[in-house]
Amino acid sequence: MLELIRKYRFHLLTGAALLAALAFYSLSLRDREHASGFERMVIDLFAPVHNVGAGVSGFFSGVWNDYIDLVDVRAENKQLRESVKTLNSRLIEDREAIHENMRLRQLLDLKAIQRAPSVAAMVIGEDSSPWFKTLVINRGAVDGLQEGMPVVAANGVVGQVIKVAAGSSRVLLLTDTASGIASVVQRSRARGVVKGKGGGLCSLEFSLREEDVKVGDMVVTSGIGGIFPKGLVIGEVTMVRKGEYGIFQTISVRPAVNMARLEEVLVLLQKAP
Repeated sequence: MLELIRKYRFHLLTGAALLAALAFYSLSLRDREHASGFERMVIDLFAPVHNVGAGVSGFFSGVWNDYIDLVDVRAENKQLRESVKTLNSRLIEDREAIHENMRLRQLLDLKAIQRAPSVAAMVIGEDSSPWFKTLVINRGAVDGLQEGMPVVAANGVVGQVIKVAAGSSRVLLLTDTASGIASVVQRSRARGVVKGKGGGLCSLEFSLREEDVKVGDMVVTSGIGGIFPKGLVIGEVTMVRKGEYGIFQTISVRPAVNMARLEEVLVLLQKAP
């Protein structure tokens, strides 16, 4: 025990002195009006310690407040990003609804001028194989569709129904090589048959060399053949070439309807007489 006291006597004496000073300082606090010299000495002695403690406390308090503010800002940014996503999604939906309404209004206008009864259909599939160019629509036998019925869009002819199921049908596009539509050049009344060439193009076949056909002429259905009514727009002549030999011209036609962008069509429920 004595050995421990000798070993730590400096620390013990220092601690005892501090305790005595604090005790004396506490007793002197009873005189609140005047500070003794010892009290002032104690205050001066511990002032740096108090300043350091206050500074450390203020530092950590500021760091904590900054952290809380940063967490709040991150949460607010996350909410703002979600709000922006929601608004963008609604904006896209609104634009899509506007475009759809415009297309449907055009179909309704077309339906109003058609003498034959008709039904609107949506494109739900396509087949762009090297052999066939077809579309699948969401109308079928239950809607009154039959094979051979003409299919049109607001801009012109699309093709004709070739297969019918209960609730869907397949449409052969006029750009398919198996398609052929009796046609007439609107300006000169030159006749021919519009056949598909593939690649989204057509040709006007069997037009005699002496027939008056020019680039920019509009080609429409002639009504011959009992499938398409007369006067439906097919497309525009883009090239005319008359060879040195043969009796026919070579005429290219660009369809009025962009088959790659079709979304709604109109099926005429009876064939032309």
